[in-house]
Amino acid sequence: MGVFYGWRIVAACMLCSLVGNALGLFGAGVYLHQVVIANGWTTGVVSGAVTMFYLVSALLLIPVGSGIRKVGPRPIVAISGVALAGGIILIGRATTPWEAYLAFLLMGVGWAGLSLTAVATTVAPWFEQYQGRAVSIASLGASAGGILGAPVLLFGISRIGFAATTLMAGACALVIIVALAAFVLRSRPQDSAIAGWLVGGNKCRKYRYKELDAVFCAENVGFLTHQIFLLAQSFDPFAISFNVSSTAVAALAGRVGLARFADQLDARVTTAVALVAAATSFMAMAAFPFAPVLVVANIIFGLTVGNVTTLSPIIVRREFGAKAFGLVFGVASCAIQLVAAMGPSFYGVLHDAFGSYDLALVSAAVLDIFAATIIFASRNFTA
Repeated sequence: MGVFYGWRIVAACMLCSLVGNALGLFGAGVYLHQVVIANGWTTGVVSGAVTMFYLVSALLLIPVGSGIRKVGPRPIVAISGVALAGGIILIGRATTPWEAYLAFLLMGVGWAGLSLTAVATTVAPWFEQYQGRAVSIASLGASAGGILGAPVLLFGISRIGFAATTLMAGACALVIIVALAAFVLRSRPQDSAIAGWLVGGNKCRKYRYKELDAVFCAENVGFLTHQIFLLAQSFDPFAISFNVSSTAVAALAGRVGLARFADQLDARVTTAVALVAAATSFMAMAAFPFAPVLVVANIIFGLTVGNVTTLSPIIVRREFGAKAFGLVFGVASCAIQLVAAMGPSFYGVLHDAFGSYDLALVSAAVLDIFAATIIFASRNFTA
């Protein structure tokens, strides 16, 4: 008996997620750090370019979800690979702010088609019984990307320079993503239609949809973008790479555990616990900015961030079904990311204004506690 093709889709999505997160999401912090050093710009100015990255990708999440549902993942993922590669190559050659903004805009286009929304929408039609496990496994690529992305980029920059490293990274992204799109990814025709997803929708479902937006807006994108800057205040370059990798390894470990038990856990309670743990790590970093505390707190944050991200599509998939998933999660992700897009600039502006990340960390902790309260309190409203 051959392997169910759905698991090949999962494997391809995992690889796309790895590349997209390594060179997009987790690479953004490296690019930000490098262009600031190379050009003498302020952190706040370039943080706006990273905000553009998230805004552009957020606005594209709805068409990405709908596009994958209508035409399949192949063209969406292939176009995303080309855009991501172009942005990466351009950022290594940016000498003016507008070039940096253009580069991050292209990377935002690319990451939208390689994000969790794209991965989960591609995987959703192929599974019913093991949908939680399938999405969790596909999401492991994001954690692997976090482990590999920053260290590999920083190593390349130290050896061959920023421009050469981004050229090689962009070329690798182009080849890998386009090849997977062309030869592995495909959709199931019988699952390509969506009919009446709002027909018969009750108040409970509408409520759940709205509170999902509020809960997952607490995604801590701003911290990931500024993690290298924060760690640079206490560690040398080698220790920074170690800590960034430790955070990503912890995220991978958390996702592996979720993949094993995702279909048995109460996703809402698990998400609330993860958000409280993330809040605790932020408060610890703000209150006790010492090397041992920072190491442990970053690891705790890593354990939570991957699972919070992965649990959102699992909840939507369970409560809305496979046919409605692409549109519903696309809309929800767009709203979530529009708010999360302000994170990088928020961290940058507060850092420049107060000379530290303490206020930004405390604010992130408060938002996480608020989100955990909402999602835990609303668990009895599910139908």
